[in-house]
Amino acid sequence: MASAPRPRTTTRDPEELTRRLTAWLDARLPGAKAVDVSVPESNGMSSETLLFTVEHPEPPLRHCALRLAADPAAYTVFPVYDMPRQYRTMRLVAEHTDLPVPRVLWLEKDPGPLGAPFFVMERVEGRVPPDVMPYTYEGNWLHAATDTERAHLEEASVAVVARLHDQAPVDEARFLALPGEGSPLRRHVQAQRAYYAWVVSGMPRSPLIERAFDRLEELWPDTEDEPVLNWGDARIGNVVYDGFAPAAVLDWEMAALAPREVDLGWMIYLHRFFQDLTVTFGQSGLPDFLRRDRAEDTYARLTGHTPRAMDFYTLYAALRHAIVMLRVACRQIHFGAAAAPAAPQDTDTLILHHGSLAAMVQGSYW
Repeated sequence: MASAPRPRTTTRDPEELTRRLTAWLDARLPGAKAVDVSVPESNGMSSETLLFTVEHPEPPLRHCALRLAADPAAYTVFPVYDMPRQYRTMRLVAEHTDLPVPRVLWLEKDPGPLGAPFFVMERVEGRVPPDVMPYTYEGNWLHAATDTERAHLEEASVAVVARLHDQAPVDEARFLALPGEGSPLRRHVQAQRAYYAWVVSGMPRSPLIERAFDRLEELWPDTEDEPVLNWGDARIGNVVYDGFAPAAVLDWEMAALAPREVDLGWMIYLHRFFQDLTVTFGQSGLPDFLRRDRAEDTYARLTGHTPRAMDFYTLYAALRHAIVMLRVACRQIHFGAAAAPAAPQDTDTLILHHGSLAAMVQGSYW
């Protein structure tokens, strides 16, 4: 893991982006230009992020972050990048909850200026738990924190999800309802099946992912509560922290209306993903951080809603992440950063967490 090449995240020329961004800014704020343009180390593998400062004759300076839809010619991780939807979601959450969501400034739907739609938001200073190398590895600020500090961050992070679910008005968020038939949960799973079909189009299928879909049907919850606004990518790697308190909640591209447990299961499993990998590579990681039982208890205490069917929802999180990881691995192969499996039946080995997903399918993980 330590020697693996960092996944390629962009095919765009930073200097060209800077020139075009300045031209776009000048049309909105005459005399403005973009300076100190940079790509953060934590730049994702779906939408791209640019950090920059707006320099303008009339102060103050504005420190901004720009979220740019992925280049459609760059073997994208997701089939669709709906920047207006993400922009609208952030505005809704900022207006109707007390979550620290960055203030969005501009939305550009026209792909002409930068090659794809984008939006600009105010940049919030702070620190983010790293993905590469994962925060579960030694040598970063969260791993080096005390147990008390990590416990504070854990509680505050679960509270972000709890407050979102309790405060965001569902009626205002109907634009996030997924298409299809059946309950919101059924539609959510149908959307993941469609995403999987897109990922494996023209390539060998994943027997493990398909077994996981079958296992979901066997574990399907007896009852489904009313949907809430789900963050979608609810994990601590999408939060900017001031000390150990959330200062900005980021990455709303996977937001949807779904049961509460979809978000909670994702937060629990995405930590387990990093923890399991860390143990595999010979370190102890953070085994007492974001434990499933404690996260569920914290959520129940904060909301009055006791999470149910969490074996289903954590399996669903691991399954969803497996589809993403399969696409990311195929993207690495496409760019020559990784080798394709020797045989089609080895497709499952492209999924970093295939062992833990298999254990969940078998019912032996927890």
